[in-house]
Amino acid sequence: MLVFHFISHFDMGGAEKVAASIAKSGSKDVEYHLVEMMRGRSEYTQRFIAEMRESGVTCHRSWMPDIRWHFVFERVNALLFPLRFLYIWLRWHPDVVHTHTEGPDMCIVTAMKMFPFIARRCKVVRTIHNNVLWTGQGRIGNICERFFISHKSNIAISQSVRQSYLNRFGEDTPIIYNGVGKTETQPYQHLVEEKTNVIFAGRFERQKGISTLVEVLQGMKDDERYHFHIFGDGSLSELIYSRLAGQKNVSINPPLFGLSSYLSSFDYMFMPSEFEGLSIVAIEASMAGLPNVINNCPGLGETLPEDWPLKVENNNVEHYLHIFNVLLPSMSRESLGSKAMSYAMDNFSLASMQRNYEKVYHC
Repeated sequence: MLVFHFISHFDMGGAEKVAASIAKSGSKDVEYHLVEMMRGRSEYTQRFIAEMRESGVTCHRSWMPDIRWHFVFERVNALLFPLRFLYIWLRWHPDVVHTHTEGPDMCIVTAMKMFPFIARRCKVVRTIHNNVLWTGQGRIGNICERFFISHKSNIAISQSVRQSYLNRFGEDTPIIYNGVGKTETQPYQHLVEEKTNVIFAGRFERQKGISTLVEVLQGMKDDERYHFHIFGDGSLSELIYSRLAGQKNVSINPPLFGLSSYLSSFDYMFMPSEFEGLSIVAIEASMAGLPNVINNCPGLGETLPEDWPLKVENNNVEHYLHIFNVLLPSMSRESLGSKAMSYAMDNFSLASMQRNYEKVYHC
């Protein structure tokens, strides 16, 4: 069986990690290909491709540059993509097309509508990675959702994503939880000795709670017990650098490739996201025994036990400051890490995710 995964670009990202993890299953019955919609150009792109090829996964590069400006380039890419997809179909005849995130979703729907004979011969699987879909693109989103619903393509990654989709589009979906495997650990070389080292890692976008991150860290600027390590980039980079770059207990860094292997070096993770689909990074932190201070938002709260003591409602800054100032110094980091690890291993198995998706492919 030939399965083609369509992702935004060859780079770091939750959806990309899910597609890569499925493709690395090692199944003898399935040959996997990864196709990027827009050409990744970060320093991690070549590492991503090399890792896939080492796992026997074929990677197909895009010629369309990854220009993140409004939705114009995604729409142009969607209009041109059917010709590329026709070539893929004629060359390989994939049995299954598996699409991840809105850009690839739009491209696949455009191609299938232009070449309906392919849609009749090829199974379409679509993973819904987020609680909020098609922001600013409601009309296009409705067209795409009608296609996926009619083809029974949808799979949600969490209970919150399932419920959000049902509320908005009136269609229930099966769930396959994102799976995370144990990774080899390596030390992070730039920890600050004799400090509690806290990590934030994510895109500098509104969804990740960047404004709350800035407010909390500014409220901790005189606290010499902690050092906060920030990893990421994005449209709110200027806010991060202008407000936090001069703070002595904060380090701002570009994204860290192979992040999961470094997580066990840190003492705590901080995730003030406003919403998630199902956070891979949060699950990776738990797998590494790294306790996580989180906003109890959809797609993030369910990565940890219901009675997790480091959850905050509605990104309440005062509550975060109470956790850092009062709770963490009085709690056992080891006990928290062990509790988080046990929950993640029981609920977010990599092998289970791979096995469940391959059952869907064979249906």
